[in-house]
Amino acid sequence: MNILFITDNFPPEVNAPATRTYEHCKEWVGEGHEVTVITCAPNFPQGKVYEGYQNNWHEKEEVDCIEVIRVWSYITSNEGFLKRTLDYFSFAVTSFWSGLFQKSDIIIATSPQFFTTWSGWALSKFKGKPWVFEVRDLWPESIKTVGALEDGVVYNILESIELFLYRSADKVIPVTDAFKKNLSDRGISPSKQLVIPNGSNLELFDLNASDGGAVREELGLNNKFIIGYVGTHGMAHNLDFILECAGEIEDPDTHFLFIGDGSEKENLLKIADEEQLKNVTFVDPIPKNKVPDYLDAVDVSLVPLKKSDTFKTVIPSKIFEAASMELPILLGVEGQAQEIIKEYEAGICFEPENKDDFLEKLSLLKQDKKLYKSASQNGAKLAKAYDRKMLAQKMLNELKKIAENKL
Repeated sequence: MNILFITDNFPPEVNAPATRTYEHCKEWVGEGHEVTVITCAPNFPQGKVYEGYQNNWHEKEEVDCIEVIRVWSYITSNEGFLKRTLDYFSFAVTSFWSGLFQKSDIIIATSPQFFTTWSGWALSKFKGKPWVFEVRDLWPESIKTVGALEDGVVYNILESIELFLYRSADKVIPVTDAFKKNLSDRGISPSKQLVIPNGSNLELFDLNASDGGAVREELGLNNKFIIGYVGTHGMAHNLDFILECAGEIEDPDTHFLFIGDGSEKENLLKIADEEQLKNVTFVDPIPKNKVPDYLDAVDVSLVPLKKSDTFKTVIPSKIFEAASMELPILLGVEGQAQEIIKEYEAGICFEPENKDDFLEKLSLLKQDKKLYKSASQNGAKLAKAYDRKMLAQKMLNELKKIAENKL
């Protein structure tokens, strides 16, 4: 089977969409299928093309037997609705043009930027092939949640297009049950949907193969109780609230480690400097294969989001990475993510944007050795239940059925 996958993010980018797509495609290639990924020059989250790449009209490379085609797009930092829209729309146009010339038995297009799915839909119509909408984010609802778009004519138009694309797809693959319910409540048949959640890469995130000691030594954080955040520093992640909490902590042994980049990074650095926070360290983005070492260096994995009904539908991929490393999770996300942490008892949850609750739960994880050990051990159970290999195979089986039914 020839699988054509349209995605705005792909390695060497290290965000959740890039990682999920790469790991799924790698498994499918291992099963003997031909996989072509159309993406753009790596630039997320800084909005700058990575060293060694160029923003050309059309370039090919092979990544672990996956054919990767990088097309031109208008690249900008994650600032301003109009610029980001132009960025996303330009990729939809160039990925569509490139896709016309690629072999495909089935087409997959993934959000969170749903202009990518416009390309998937159009290619399906021109090539007469089935297409799958992978829903990683409820867009445009999520951008309204972080204040980047308001209710009005533009929002209503985008939502109408969103619903049209769901209906036109041969299959919709949401990454959470809450996404599925949201879509079902808005008229998308549950039978048309198949939930394939994010999962754990048990090969990469191997506690026995990582070296957190060297990271602690390098950062000068030996003998500290480290709360680590690895990921995008964006508007949705509420890291300014975490810095506010850090400023309240007098315990000299407690330290916060933020790893990554994003639209809010400069603002966070400014806050830390102005408040003279001595218990906070910022590290630039690291390669994906180094993430296990950094997670092994921390004592608690921090997973926060803004307080919003929209984010109750989200399951951050950070949960699975931390669980694979048997790392207790301090979760500031309500809804389905909270349900998973509580089900497996793999960490402890605080109410988003509640400073007192955050400080209390953090202190509990640090002081209660029995709770800490239990959460650590239960993380391994959570990781195995969400094994990425198993989930990739489940998705592949569904793709086979869709392609066969269209013959």
